[in-house]
Amino acid sequence: MAPGVAGVRERSIGWRVIAAKEVADHLLSTRFAVLLLLVALAAVGSVYAASGGIREIAERAQEAPSLFLQVFTAAPERVPSFLTLVGFLAPLLGVAFGFDAVNGERAQRTLPRLVAQPIRRDDVINGKFVGGLAVIVAVLTALTLIVAGLGIVRLGITPTADEAGRLLAWLVLTAVYVGFWLAFATLWSVVLRRAATSALVSISVWLVLTLFTGFLVGLVADAVAPVPDSPTVEEVLRNARVQQWLGRLSPAVLYEEATVVLLNPQIRTVGIVLPRQVDQAIPSPLPLDQSLLVVWPQIVGLAALCVVCFAAAYVLFMRQEIRA
Repeated sequence: MAPGVAGVRERSIGWRVIAAKEVADHLLSTRFAVLLLLVALAAVGSVYAASGGIREIAERAQEAPSLFLQVFTAAPERVPSFLTLVGFLAPLLGVAFGFDAVNGERAQRTLPRLVAQPIRRDDVINGKFVGGLAVIVAVLTALTLIVAGLGIVRLGITPTADEAGRLLAWLVLTAVYVGFWLAFATLWSVVLRRAATSALVSISVWLVLTLFTGFLVGLVADAVAPVPDSPTVEEVLRNARVQQWLGRLSPAVLYEEATVVLLNPQIRTVGIVLPRQVDQAIPSPLPLDQSLLVVWPQIVGLAALCVVCFAAAYVLFMRQEIRA
């Protein structure tokens, strides 16, 4: 075999070897088992709690729009919906699989041995990211199929082609969203030497962007576009627009907006809607392609954030000195 062909072959399989190693390590780890059990119990519990209310809706209106999707979006009393739980807990999978991707190998003194193998140095970080993302996508896919199966068995409702397409689009969107958190945690595992520190930073940022975005955005919006005691409509709208644009700096907000539109065809926009616009709107569900057009900026934004974080981790890792 020619030397050039051999080099290309080694480069094409190097990251696959690392990815396969990462998949095996994750699947056999206690961390994976605990997180999988937590997410699965929360998801299945929310579906069981919501199934009673969905059955009542189905009995009252056999032609209720997108009834099958309500298995994922319905929120009974005191129990969040499956959609809310996944949006809150799924980033933990990305953080858990990425916070020690590089510094964990460095702490165990196995990183020099990895880069000493007949593979390219970038295959290490590429394989680690692909392996972690593959496990996360497999978990999300299995969880979605289990929830869909429970909905079919308990409610006797089968999804239409449009509903199945929406679920597939949502699954891809969720994989991109969790991929961002995996890339973000991997970035800190490259920058910081201690795995505990990178985990703390990643979880802290996740909590701020998930739980406190609304509070922080409200404070900034009130300072930039204050609303007086007797406000005009324009002043209220200006404050609301500032809150909306600032909120979209958070990947959690982008994911939430895209998810709501994809899994609820009745929603036609993610912007600010005035009462007169609601009265003039035609009450008909959007087809899947139109829903994708509505949230295309959010999808592109999440993908861009994921690419930027991984590119930063890649560049920093390639420039680091690795000593035996």
